[in-house]
Amino acid sequence: MVDFNNDIIDGARTAFIDENFESSNYLKPKLIINSFGNKVLNSIKEELNNCDEFYISVAFITMGGLTPLLQDFLDLEAKGIKGKIITTDYLNFTEPEALRKLNSFSNIEVKLYLQENKGFHTKGYIFRKDNVYKSIIGSSNLTLDALTVNKEWNIGFSSLNEGEMVTEIFKEFNELWENASNLEDVILQYESVYNHARQFTDFRKEYLKLKEENSADLVPNIMQEKFLSNLRELIKKDENRALLVSATGTGKTYASAFAVHEFKPKRFLFLVHREQIAKQAMKSYKRVFKGEDNKFGLLSGNSKDYNADYLFSTVQTMSKDEVYSQFNREHFDYIIIDEVHKAGAISYLKLIEYFQPKFYLGMSGSPDRSDDFNIYELFDYNIPLDIRLQDALKEDLLCPFHYFGITDIEVNGESLDDKSDFNNLVSNERVSYILEKSQYYGYSGNRIKGLVFCSTKKEAKSLAKEFSKRGHPSIALTGEDSQSAREEAIDRLTNDNRKDNIEYIITVDIFNEGVDIPEINQVLLIRPTESSIIFIQQLGRGLRKFKNKEYVVILDFIGNYNNNFLIPIALSGDRSYDKDNIRRYILEGSKIIPGSSTISFDEISRKRIYESLDNTNFSKISLFKEKYKNLKYKLGRIPYLVDFYENRDFNPLLILSHNKYDSYYNFLIDVDDEYKDILGENEIKYLKFISDNFANGKRPHELLMIKFLVLRKYFTIKDIEDALKDYKIYDDTESINHSFKMFNLEFFIKKDQDKYEGISFFKNHQTELDGENIRFEISEDFENYLNNPVFYRHLNDVVDFGLLRYENYGRCEEVNLNLYSKYKRKDVCRLLNWPHDDSSTMYGYRIKHNTCPIFVTYEKKEDISSSTKYQDEFESRDIFSWMTRSKVKLESKEAQSIINYEKTNLKIHLFIKKSDDEGSDFYYIGQMEPFKWVQTKIKNDNGENLDIVNFKYKLHNPVKEEIYKYFNDKVED
Repeated sequence: MVDFNNDIIDGARTAFIDENFESSNYLKPKLIINSFGNKVLNSIKEELNNCDEFYISVAFITMGGLTPLLQDFLDLEAKGIKGKIITTDYLNFTEPEALRKLNSFSNIEVKLYLQENKGFHTKGYIFRKDNVYKSIIGSSNLTLDALTVNKEWNIGFSSLNEGEMVTEIFKEFNELWENASNLEDVILQYESVYNHARQFTDFRKEYLKLKEENSADLVPNIMQEKFLSNLRELIKKDENRALLVSATGTGKTYASAFAVHEFKPKRFLFLVHREQIAKQAMKSYKRVFKGEDNKFGLLSGNSKDYNADYLFSTVQTMSKDEVYSQFNREHFDYIIIDEVHKAGAISYLKLIEYFQPKFYLGMSGSPDRSDDFNIYELFDYNIPLDIRLQDALKEDLLCPFHYFGITDIEVNGESLDDKSDFNNLVSNERVSYILEKSQYYGYSGNRIKGLVFCSTKKEAKSLAKEFSKRGHPSIALTGEDSQSAREEAIDRLTNDNRKDNIEYIITVDIFNEGVDIPEINQVLLIRPTESSIIFIQQLGRGLRKFKNKEYVVILDFIGNYNNNFLIPIALSGDRSYDKDNIRRYILEGSKIIPGSSTISFDEISRKRIYESLDNTNFSKISLFKEKYKNLKYKLGRIPYLVDFYENRDFNPLLILSHNKYDSYYNFLIDVDDEYKDILGENEIKYLKFISDNFANGKRPHELLMIKFLVLRKYFTIKDIEDALKDYKIYDDTESINHSFKMFNLEFFIKKDQDKYEGISFFKNHQTELDGENIRFEISEDFENYLNNPVFYRHLNDVVDFGLLRYENYGRCEEVNLNLYSKYKRKDVCRLLNWPHDDSSTMYGYRIKHNTCPIFVTYEKKEDISSSTKYQDEFESRDIFSWMTRSKVKLESKEAQSIINYEKTNLKIHLFIKKSDDEGSDFYYIGQMEPFKWVQTKIKNDNGENLDIVNFKYKLHNPVKEEIYKYFNDKVED
């Protein structure tokens, strides 16, 4: 067992005496609050997933606070990790449903402390791992807002089992435990009192809400106000078209109503693709246009209000020649087109070309199209607001969601995949499994109001029958059902006063967009994810806020589907197609997602997404073209590298690293017939050199040198040192010196030197640091090339792009390596300032230039040589066990170099990738030091014992919980 005494003492010194004193972050006391990128919830999850037992004492527990932890508690039960939880009946706030849910776990004991004994206001979470106790004590109850968004102060600290603090905590906890009641003895009585109190509370809330709705005018929310402000500016500039891009549930219908009301048109037209949506939009508009109900009318297959001033119409009806021709072209002053991404269809274009209003407003949550129609151009590239899911969550415009990625069931011993037989999709086992998970993860509200998305109409109808048979009344809806049938089904789902309520509506895609059912409190996704846009549309069905709906539960049943990688892309809103970003989101989604929403995957579903990601090729020219076209349409011009970065639409490094393109210029020539600029062969060679080696932004030094040459024709070392300070890099002369080895090609192997032969950035091949004020001047060739505006633009673009990308990196322990960023062996040679690229002969490790980078593939392939199947693994988050190469003894030179690292000032750096499926990039885990070593044996393929040395290392920075779990997840699917 590792001795943590010194780590705890050093952490206390940093926390309470000297903030500059270096210590392990793992055991250091810290303030735990809710802020962007940090939530109290995540700290609790991390400790739960890493403990041997836990104790919780809080005043309040609600389902809102418990639901995000349901997957964690399920995992703890499977591992047999025991826990004790104590709470109180104070103010009758704790929810009986939450107590019953906790009590259902076989590994958790629950007690209720009755307030008649004494007041109870504790908020403490204690976790034991071996002999270390980690505690979070402060202000946070086990409620959703307290764990995610409220202003809360908690202190996290560590203690050994003999420490006074932990002794006092358990003395108090045990006393409370002894005086509390077993839940089984008091739950019925408490539930009766709670329900009685709740009736009054709910009545008061309903009264206040009705009073507010009937007495106050509607006020735009923060998103709507920003939209209106920007729209006013466009109108002042005499623009007559605009496109509102707004995520589902953010209130774009009301936003348009406020805009139209402010415009004061005599007549306006609201176009939609379904009658039901038209009716809902009309209802919203009437709340804004108070007292003008008589001016509203509906034009559809079932209604013909031609003479209404405020007309709501389906496109299908209005686009008929005999209908739209009844209106003159300027009849409407204002036209709003909902879900305008459909506007490429002939019926939409016919109307847009015919009518000539004073203003056109288009609205969409997903304006990018897979065909060649440019929605942005249709609205003159005027976008008064673009608010996506992440932005809406940040602004608290949507109902929080708890997303659970759940492994779909095996049927007849086979995992469900894209080609699964229909009978397996609707089998008894699968139906029971879906309903079991639905009941376990629950919902917010008095009864379930669920929406289920499946793959086919046949499946929807069969599932509805099977759900109903099992006591969960359900209806299947398809495009074949009439408008009245849909409205009837929705009313049965949402109207609590009906006796023929249903629990689920099961459909394929008719509710993907437009329909507004704010009462939805559970969404089941039981189909493959084929599109990130459709995924968000379906998830969005539950994101509208509604009374007594604290959150919505999203259950995604994940089979062995090819496109599982689209799930984290959709949830994150990250359209870069950067695999490292996607992996990071799978690992840290709940930390990153704004507000009270949470994301959880079980182990197998997480594994399936990783496999899907590893097996997917994003370096496809067809994908490059699609992303390029979408951004070009959005900007109304040719996009450059910096444009991709700033719009987060795609990672153009995928283009730069493709072997077909020497530079972004070559890509433009290939994919865009409108691009006619010309560069010479040598100019392209300069761009290729920078694109290949510096555009990734992993070190800013060379990019800054080029920037100075472009802007001022020379620089001094002091110039570079001062510029580096803006990037928080100080006293890094060694890296500045090394940068010259990049420019003079000394660093590169012969093949690369031949590839870049002829480039010259400095006059007279200056490459030595003769003094901080020596001028390094631009070469004549490079200066001449800069006179070409095409070259000048591309060069500045790739340099600025690289400097922007450095925001994703940084330094750790005065080295140009960033914890948990990914690097190739060649990157490491450069960033550790090795004079030459030795990556081709580095293999698992190399001791050179006072450094020892170690590269570990965590999961070894089965078909590799037995003598290279080294047992390299984490023993804990700060201890790593590592094997040298075979045929190494303790007295060997390299083993002695590591053992005597302090004498030689050897810096040992650890890099890990999970498997070869991840490619050639490794996560940087940080520096480490050996504290134990032993000579042992390993067998080769012939069964012979070979000498090998096993080192135990102590990491300077204990690996993050998410990364640790990622490497150690060894789940059999």
